[in-house]
Amino acid sequence: MPPADAPAESDAAPPEPGSGPGDRETTAAPTGTEDTLDLKLTEELLALIAEDRNKAARRPDPAGELLGDPATWPGATTEAGVFHLVPVVLERDLAVLSRWMNDPAVAAFWELAGPESVTADHLRPQLEGDGRSLPCLGVLDGTPMSYWEIYRADLDPLARHYPARLHDTGIHLLIGGVGNRGRGVGTTLLRAVADLVLDNLPRCGRVVAEPDLRNTPSVSAFLSAGFRFSAEVDLPDKRAALMIRDRTYRDHL
Repeated sequence: MPPADAPAESDAAPPEPGSGPGDRETTAAPTGTEDTLDLKLTEELLALIAEDRNKAARRPDPAGELLGDPATWPGATTEAGVFHLVPVVLERDLAVLSRWMNDPAVAAFWELAGPESVTADHLRPQLEGDGRSLPCLGVLDGTPMSYWEIYRADLDPLARHYPARLHDTGIHLLIGGVGNRGRGVGTTLLRAVADLVLDNLPRCGRVVAEPDLRNTPSVSAFLSAGFRFSAEVDLPDKRAALMIRDRTYRDHL
């Protein structure tokens, strides 16, 4: 499970009460009778069907099925400026990411302070993985100023700790530039990124996050960005606030 989020301050209302897991709907089979034709499946046709099924079973779920490609997502026009998610390139971005990880305010929650190799070791499994977690730079008006991880929460160890739903998508962030902290930029960008996820991943019904419960500025930023406080969850490395932004209520929060 990726580490916690770094602070992003904003004003926020008190947390809402948590809500229980929703029941998934099922569709009953039709009860009427229909005319059918008795079709005799030849051995050749059966072999073709078996081959197709075997190919589907062996075929890895491509990045497009998991999280798409944020590089193709349009920019978000926000009150802070035009924002883009840019997938991390290790050789290009390692130095700046390592510098941010060594900022005491970030290191307190991400715990990746140290030489560049520490950050590189955190990034490589994502960059070389199957696409279920995508590390991205947040670029505001052409300037890299934040780091994001977009990940399939339902395929993450986090799913063991809450009632995950298929295609739940999680986000982690840190604001790298000190000048962008404490003035609501985190809230603005959280809302923008959640909207980008929902706009570009139509099967995702919820965007989730699990900031450290002690990180009150981060929790406040999520609340102000339209997330609701769902529950407190005990994770292996922290007690977290489970934050959820529902597609259904995105226009009302």
